Amino acid sequence: MDAFDNDFRDRLELLIKWRRDVRRFRTDPVDPALVAQLLELADHAPSVGLSQPWRFVSVDSARARARIVSSFERCNQAAADDYSDETADEYAKLKLEGLREAPVQFAVFADETTEKGRGLGRRTMPEMLRYSVVTAVHTFWIAARAAGLGVGWVSILDPDDVHAAVGAPENWSLVAYLCVGWPLESSDTPELEKAGWEQRQGAGTLRRVH
Repeated sequence: MDAFDNDFRDRLELLIKWRRDVRRFRTDPVDPALVAQLLELADHAPSVGLSQPWRFVSVDSARARARIVSSFERCNQAAADDYSDETADEYAKLKLEGLREAPVQFAVFADETTEKGRGLGRRTMPEMLRYSVVTAVHTFWIAARAAGLGVGWVSILDPDDVHAAVGAPENWSLVAYLCVGWPLESSDTPELEKAGWEQRQGAGTLRRVH
């Protein structure tokens, strides 16, 4: 394969910077063929022992989505109660999900008992299965952004609620809940940074331990 040129690398850098966690979606539908293409690309993510333990479960029914929203509301209130004073006020103003607007939603699990890969690389670090799922989520996310879609990762949920809502097997562990759709707006600045909640750390992510 030919080496990627400077123009490609520049565009890749731009894509990564514009990846963003989206919370505000248009309700316009997304072509199922495009979603299928993105999921196919996610299957090219790296995984421990080539186990491919990710399980993307489409959450389509109104009943399942209502249970997810209910779980978020309960967990979000519990999280809000942990803050006090000005921080509590700041938290209350944040938009932390797009569950009511996003036309496409996935619960993404790690199959903890998959035989694929024959256990390679998991004896000393079994958590590598879940880390592998994260690589698939990120691959899907980048591919979706390249197609103009936005993705939001919702973590303020009770995993047991999500399991029950989608009927997932007991041996599957929830890793991510994704909202997918056309974003209302695009920005290379994280929403939490725009809201004043936190600032992105600059260069120097490499840490040296002595």
